[in-house]
Amino acid sequence: MKRLFAVFAIVILAALPVHAGEYDDLRTKVSAARDSLVEMMLNKDSRGADHQKRVKDTADAVSAHLAKMKAPAGKEAKFKELNETWNAFKKTRETELVPLILKGSDDEAKKIAGGIQKERITNCHKLINELGGS
Repeated sequence: MKRLFAVFAIVILAALPVHAGEYDDLRTKVSAARDSLVEMMLNKDSRGADHQKRVKDTADAVSAHLAKMKAPAGKEAKFKELNETWNAFKKTRETELVPLILKGSDDEAKKIAGGIQKERITNCHKLINELGGS
């Protein structure tokens, strides 16, 4: 029985850094996605096709990373909330923010970015920490 417990403990402990690493990578990707959009919004020289591609690619990288992940045991609801929050963030970004920025409606874009999007990205980071990020 002690041996079984020891094996179980080793398996659990070995899995913890994997989750932490996955969530640390996710946090890095979320930050890159946010930074690429902020750069586009604040720098009119960063609105060309190359930067638009970067904005899209960084957001797609977050979605792809999330799609490969599984919820840690007992944290399925938080993981679901993270996915839902990220998907709402990404949808607003693609359907509202980027079009507003590209047409030069900077004040409207900043209202959205500083409002609901700020809340969503803050919640994503909070959930990443709760799920296993360091």
